[in-house]
Amino acid sequence: MFKKILIANRGEIAVRIHRTCREMGIATVAVHSEADATSLHVKLATESVCIGANAAKDSYLNIPRILSAAEVTDAEAIHPGYGFLAENAKFAEITGKLGFTFIGPKPEHIRIMGDKIEAIRTVKQYGIPTIPGSGGALSDVEEALEVAERIGYPVIVKAAAGGGGKGMKVAHSATALRNALHIAMSEAQANFGDNRVYLEKFLETPRHIEVQVLCDSHGNVSILGERDCSLQRRHQKIIEETPSPAVTDAQREKLFAAVANACSQMGYLGAGTFEFLYEKGEFYFIEMNTRLQVEHPVTEMVTGIDIVAEQIRVAAGLPLRYPLLSVTPRGHSIECRINAEDPDKFIPSPGKVTEYFAPGGPGVRVDSMIYPGYTVPPYYDATVGKLIVHGATREEAVARLKRALEEFVVNGEGIKTNIALHRKLVATNAFLKGDYNIHSLEHYLTTGRL
Repeated sequence: MFKKILIANRGEIAVRIHRTCREMGIATVAVHSEADATSLHVKLATESVCIGANAAKDSYLNIPRILSAAEVTDAEAIHPGYGFLAENAKFAEITGKLGFTFIGPKPEHIRIMGDKIEAIRTVKQYGIPTIPGSGGALSDVEEALEVAERIGYPVIVKAAAGGGGKGMKVAHSATALRNALHIAMSEAQANFGDNRVYLEKFLETPRHIEVQVLCDSHGNVSILGERDCSLQRRHQKIIEETPSPAVTDAQREKLFAAVANACSQMGYLGAGTFEFLYEKGEFYFIEMNTRLQVEHPVTEMVTGIDIVAEQIRVAAGLPLRYPLLSVTPRGHSIECRINAEDPDKFIPSPGKVTEYFAPGGPGVRVDSMIYPGYTVPPYYDATVGKLIVHGATREEAVARLKRALEEFVVNGEGIKTNIALHRKLVATNAFLKGDYNIHSLEHYLTTGRL
């Protein structure tokens, strides 16, 4: 087992990874920007190294500086968390060549799944259902129009190297498609340096369902259940839960078997998430995330499995401690992402935290990096924490979530959070019934009805 791990990330996920490392008796190295010198992950780590200025490109995305920090601190392995370099195949490859262990999938799998077109081609050959579409990058407008005519409108244009909703445009007609294609390609080039786009049938009211997998180098594949991530704004998830209130046991069994087969055929290693759109009883693959997900705690709550610990064990060459094809969940778990943003305008709202109270009690977990006196910097993602609850039933989990949100306090100078929005959402009849889809939150923000 590793003696020292460098955590190539910041914020709540860096704190979360550190805690598992310490429980495993592993020393940690925190890397940080100048802006994060007083961050909680820096305070908790065994040692820390400043790797650059405030901008992510000068620090958390600076591969040479991160690897230099690993070298000077004698770290044996690097955990990338999520975001930043977590799905950067080049980073994973260089890390291995320099003698460090990358705690994540093989570089080739990161590379394949990072290209949405190649990902779809890959899983399709293993029997994973996909959405009708172009099946590859579009060569020109005429091809796009031909595909749209064949599969029927509405359609959605997606960036091959995309993520976070960038380079995605919906079109309901040929005229709209021409405009959507131009805009999507421009956005894709600007955000990812790759203007390739592809076309898919646009599903009207799907849910977003994802499947958590863990695989080791001994041939074991474990499916840790599904998560429902349908409540999202501009393709950014806000509330996640497991199990999904919309999926039947028979559907789960069929989906999990297909995912397990794909993992085995690929020889996948580590943690990963297969993401699907689900509509009218059918699942359609959209992408695979080759990393730890933000919402992984809900899976941990219903399975009792520390996913980060399993990532570390697998990277060290050890077998999974839970080599079951499918782990049966215990109860129900829900997560709310707590963001430092205006709850009405959704613009970032960084500032100094002067008052902080995290809820507690049975079945309540808070993953966060904030504390009284901490200043949330304006340079990074707005997520400052996650509230996760667990109950024997969905009804009990919802009741605990309501209570925990009532207790949650984050006040300060200039800082606002979306806690008030969460309180409203979980009180709606649609949420209480589990009756929502990926468009429901946008509808709520427009009409006041989920």
